[in-house]
Order: sequence, then structure tokens, then C-alpha cells
Amino acid sequence: MESSQRFSSLAFIALLAYFAFLASAELHIQPKPVKRLCRTHESITVNGQFPGPTLEVRNGDSLAITVINKAHSVLLCFWDRHGIRQLRNPWADGPEYITQCPIRPGQSYTYRFTIEDQEGTLWWHAHSRWLRATVYGALIIYPRLGSPYPFHMPKRDIPILLGEWWDRNPMDVLRQAQFTGAAANVSDAYTINGQPGDLYRCSRSETVRFPIFPGETVQLRVINAGLNQELFFSVANHQLTVVETDSAYTKPFTTSVIMIGPGQTTNVLLTANQRPGRYYMAARAYNSANAPFDNTTTTAILEYVNAPTRRGRGRGQIAPVFPVLPGFNDTATATAFTNRLRYWKRAPVPLQVDENLFFTVGLGLINCSNPNSPRCQGPNGTRFAASINNQSFVLPRRNSIMQAYYQGMPGIFTTDFPPVPPVQFDYTGNVSRGLWQPVKGTKAYKLKYKANVQIVLQDTSIVTPENHPMHLHGYQFYVVGSGFGNFNPRTDPARFNLFDPPERNTIGTPPGGWVAIRFVADNPGAWFMHCHIDSHLGWGLAMVFLVENGRGQLQSVQAPPLDLPRC
Repeated sequence: MESSQRFSSLAFIALLAYFAFLASAELHIQPKPVKRLCRTHESITVNGQFPGPTLEVRNGDSLAITVINKAHSVLLCFWDRHGIRQLRNPWADGPEYITQCPIRPGQSYTYRFTIEDQEGTLWWHAHSRWLRATVYGALIIYPRLGSPYPFHMPKRDIPILLGEWWDRNPMDVLRQAQFTGAAANVSDAYTINGQPGDLYRCSRSETVRFPIFPGETVQLRVINAGLNQELFFSVANHQLTVVETDSAYTKPFTTSVIMIGPGQTTNVLLTANQRPGRYYMAARAYNSANAPFDNTTTTAILEYVNAPTRRGRGRGQIAPVFPVLPGFNDTATATAFTNRLRYWKRAPVPLQVDENLFFTVGLGLINCSNPNSPRCQGPNGTRFAASINNQSFVLPRRNSIMQAYYQGMPGIFTTDFPPVPPVQFDYTGNVSRGLWQPVKGTKAYKLKYKANVQIVLQDTSIVTPENHPMHLHGYQFYVVGSGFGNFNPRTDPARFNLFDPPERNTIGTPPGGWVAIRFVADNPGAWFMHCHIDSHLGWGLAMVFLVENGRGQLQSVQAPPLDLPRC
């Protein structure tokens, strides 16, 4: 992050800290020239910064954030605080046409919400098409004053925001893919705190450097803000002690590499216990699908303050040590990392299940009547699609689902989303081509207030097996089990971890496998569940839960704010 950006970020943080309990601020969404990879692009930024400011708050704080859309011709749904539960307040959640209509150019909307019983690392981002390629930032929630951490907290935090960069306007990349029906072009670089690093053209001088003192322990708050790619992350010669994922504490364990999917966060402790020097931290793709991907590597530098320099001829800094990263398709390492995660104490997992849902998730293809059309450039003259239980989600346009639900407006969505696949088949086997084409629609599934919900997310081999990072708005959930192949409802539940499963808000489906989650539906409203790979979200890999009100005001959705954007 450039010094001017850093200053603005700190000023914004100071503003939030000053208001302690009721914090208010303005975020200006505006275009600004941003130079990367030798070229300058007009990028959508927040307060002129890329990445946007880091927000630091405490558990219990109430916030009022006014978002002002200064981006010409950009319809903006912005303030998705990824992972904030937004209790009874879906109006502050943010995904376009799910809980609100977009903020139009020249207009504003104030998101009011309270942090309730959450702490740790989350993040915020735009939730309109591919705007979050540049509109994102870290959200750090500290414990209430006087509340301890379950581990010895270092004196210093370092947010690490992993992202993707296109050497053109990301919205143009998206529009091209939407027109042709083919896969979008992959990114040209990955970034750490907005910078690609030493291995890319015209980037070495801007590589992010983190000074560290010998013997010092720091906490790295790692966030995958990338659009479309799971990533491996490592720091050369240093071990990482995992203490938190998705704002939930874990039983600490040590590893040399983490795997982190889009939308996920992972906190690790790092101790400067190596020979004084310069060490790369690096991230590159974990690619679980048979599909093109960006195979480049982003770097930053962990730099001991007493690192030696060269003497004599060629004086200067010694080259950093490079970490050993897994292979691009190393599913074994990714799985081993995920399987080591445990909740930091006994978890309050629902032991009885009221709603037992089975969701197939994966890709598909829409057949074209004219395969030679320029709009049918997918495999064999088709258009790419994606679905849950063969339902390919279509965003409404006349109103948001939450507004229509609250107002009783018909014709925006239906509530007949299927709880199981319409057709049972060998999900990870050789699937008949007759099952490759999903049905488009805008469907939701209703849940009773306080229902105990179990969802088994089953990947399919349609087009290609893949790790799909599935994110549920408005909730944290417990990951009680996972495996490869088809889920067996007779034998697999016996292996569920109902004692200390990890708590998350985003979880990947093992490629060609399944994952089971549980949660209590205690947050009324309309809540989006979707793949956090944005290409897949655009193809329809999403659905909506409508959680009904309970009894009384404290179990019911709040009234919508007066300044809620109109469609």
C-alpha cells in the first residue's frame, strides 16, 4: 500500500476508533488511475485507495457507514461485510437484488449495523458483478475491552490481502464472457496488498515489504479477496501457527503452507526465529478443476531489520529466500490442511436436525439452438452455466428478493427450491449428458425460525469436478464432515465430528466429493448462499434461504431503512 493510501487508511481507522461505540464514516466509490504491470487503468476505488481502507472495530460496536457512488454509469451494491451476521438486519447485507437494489451514480446509502458476539478477521467488498476486483478491504474486529484472546496475542498485526489483477478493465472481461457464454479470461497477476511483487514486469520497486525484529512474533491476518482462485500461501523458512479461520478461533496447529479459498480468512502467528535476512511470502494457485488458470506467483518480502547486505562489488540487499509451495493441483495438501482445522473448544453444534438438505453443486452447459452463434462460444457451441440441485440462479431486476418478501410483492421469486436433486444420479461418476443442462430460475427455500439445519454440499463431475468455496450470508456454520466420492447417508454421518468441528462462513467442496455443514436458523431474513468464485456465481451457482420470523420483535426482521435504494 502506497504511503498516501496508508495515511488515508489510518485516518479512517482513527475516525472509527474515536467514535468507539457508534462509529460513522463516509466511503466514496470513485474511479482513479491505478498503475500495475507497466500500464495505467481507470479503476473503481474506495476513498481513492486500492485496496480500500482497513476497518478496525470492537465486538459490540455499532456502525453507520455511508456509501456514496461517484462512479459514473456504475450501479453499485457495495457494503458486503463478508461474514458479519447482521442479526435481524438483512438490509445492511449488500448483495445486489438479494437484500437491496443497487446504489445509482450520484446517490448514497447508509449501512447501519452492530457487531454482535463476533471477533476476528473478516473483510468487506462490493457485491455487484466483478466490482470487487478492486473494491475490497480488511475488517478487523477486536474483542470487547478486557476480554482475553484464547492464545497469547502478539503486539503487532499485519493484514495480508490476496487479490487478482487483470491488465484491462475487469468489467470488460466480465462483459465479454457474458456475451460469448465462454469462460472469462483468467487474471494476469495475483497481488499481496494490491501489489503483484518481484516476479512481474514493472512491479519490483512497489513490492510490499514487512519489517520484522529478530525474535518478534506477529499475527498475519490472511484474506483471499481474489475473484476466482483458491490459493496456497507460505513464508520461506518460517512456520505458521493457525489460530483462526473466518473470524472463529481454532485449536492452534503449525504448518508450512495454508490453502485459502476466495472469501475465506485465516489468521496465523509467525515468529522471526530464522537467520536475519529477507524471506519471500508468496501465493499461487491451487487449481482443482480441469480448466485454465493464472499460473503466476505473487510475492511480498518479510525483511529482518538487521538483514545483512552484500559487500564489495555488487553491494546491495541480498536476494530473498523463496518458499517451497505445493504443486498447482495438490489436492492432498489442500485437504490435509482443511482437515486439521478444529474449533478452539467444544462447539455448540446442533445435534438434532430439523431440515436435512442435500445440494448438488457444480457446473453445467446451456445448449444453443444455433451452436455457431457468437453468443455460444462455450464447449461444443454451448454457454457455460452452474447450478445447485439443477437450479441455475437468475438475479431479479424489478426488486430485490428481501424487499419483495417483506412487502409481499409477487412475481419476483418462488419458494419451491428443491431440498434434494430432482434426479438422483452418480454425482461424481460418468454423468449422462442429458443431466448437464440446468433450469434457470429465481428460487428460494423457506426455513422456520430456529430450525436446526444440515446441508450436504455434493460436488459433481459435470464439466469438471472442482473445489467450490460456498459462502452463506448472515450465518456462521459448523463443518461436521467431508469426504471424496458420493455422500452415503447411511454410513458417512457416523464419522461426523459433532464435538469440535471448525466454524466458518465459507467452505470448499472437495473436488469430486462432499462437505456437510450445520447451523441454527436464528437470523430471519433473505440470505444468499453462493459459490464465491465469481465466474460461477454469474453462471448461477447460488440460491436464497428465506428464514421466517419467530415470535415478537426480537425474533423478527427490522423495518427497512428510509434511504434503502430504489430499483
